[in-house]
Amino acid sequence: MIGSGGNFFSGYPAKGWRFFRVWRRRHRLQLGFALRVTAAAMLSLAIALYFGLRLPLWAVITALIVTQMSVGKSLSATVDYMIGTVGGALYGGLLAVLIPHSSNWALFALLATAVAPLAFIATINPRLSAAPVTAVIVLLVPMITHATPLASAIDRVFEVAVGALTGFLVSYLLLPSRAHVQAIELAAQTLDQLTRALRALLAGLSRGLDTEDLHRIQDGIGRSLVQLNTICGEADHERAVGLGREPDLRPLTRTILRLRHDLVMLGRATQVPLPSPLRPLLGPRLADIEASVAGFLSDCARALRGRLAPPPLDTVDHIFESYLASFASVRVEGLTRDLPTDAAERFFALGFVMEQIRRDLADLHRCVAENAGIVKRDAVRDDAAGGGEAKGRQAS
Repeated sequence: MIGSGGNFFSGYPAKGWRFFRVWRRRHRLQLGFALRVTAAAMLSLAIALYFGLRLPLWAVITALIVTQMSVGKSLSATVDYMIGTVGGALYGGLLAVLIPHSSNWALFALLATAVAPLAFIATINPRLSAAPVTAVIVLLVPMITHATPLASAIDRVFEVAVGALTGFLVSYLLLPSRAHVQAIELAAQTLDQLTRALRALLAGLSRGLDTEDLHRIQDGIGRSLVQLNTICGEADHERAVGLGREPDLRPLTRTILRLRHDLVMLGRATQVPLPSPLRPLLGPRLADIEASVAGFLSDCARALRGRLAPPPLDTVDHIFESYLASFASVRVEGLTRDLPTDAAERFFALGFVMEQIRRDLADLHRCVAENAGIVKRDAVRDDAAGGGEAKGRQAS
């Protein structure tokens, strides 16, 4: 019994270690971010104390603010915070020097004069959102430290500079997380979401889907696209300053956006079942499209993660050719003549959607190849034709 009990408990350390390794891999980005934030806070405090800054608190807070999940976002936050701080310090310090404020009423008036225009400017340009806060600190901190307004403004700039530069350098040097890598992973996750949605929508052609089912199927794809667009902006900042040489991810984002809107149109066409006269001819073709396109999207997601060549497009093209041939046969044989008007409209909408999906899958193939460094993108169709279309769809 003792031996068996010892063997029973001896397995717990190994299981615990395996669980920890899985948990660590799953939360690798979050753990790296927590480590960077902690290191930035401690290092900024040490530097502030070493140089004898009047209020090390602001250096630490600034380091926490500018240390972000990706290097690109940290760079953007550092530049924006420094611009806002310098502008707010100059404006607040100038007002404090030029306008006497010996009484409380004068201080209230000075505070309003400092905050109101800067707050208005910050609403127009969010990059200057730190300016009102800085102006308030420059005006009110002398009441605590008994320093002059000019000294308060200079101290504030130095404190923020220490925190901002420390936060950015820590983000860049300590377990750096590139925005491009995050965007690729999120794009692959979005393709996985599109795969599941496509399967559900095409399966719904046999029974129809109500509005609640459509919302459930497409739930989360829109949020993923918003996050992907944001992270692509951070990747643009990295490339602009030479922190990365990877290909532009905007074409990939636009292609995924178009695929998402294809599924929205497909959902509208599947709100009622496929008419029974059309099922023998189109049903098998749609089942082939479901299997091939879902597999193609999943393979593209894996290729993005591994910077691999995209899956071949020949099989998908062949299946779409077969579907379009069957679609044309339905029209030639006049099977739509006896259909209700709304059913006929949905039938023709389904054909249009399939053509759009086919074109967008070809674009996705090129984007995945570009990410793998296989080809250089020919941006004529994607930027000229697709860019305006994607913007219009996104606005809708």
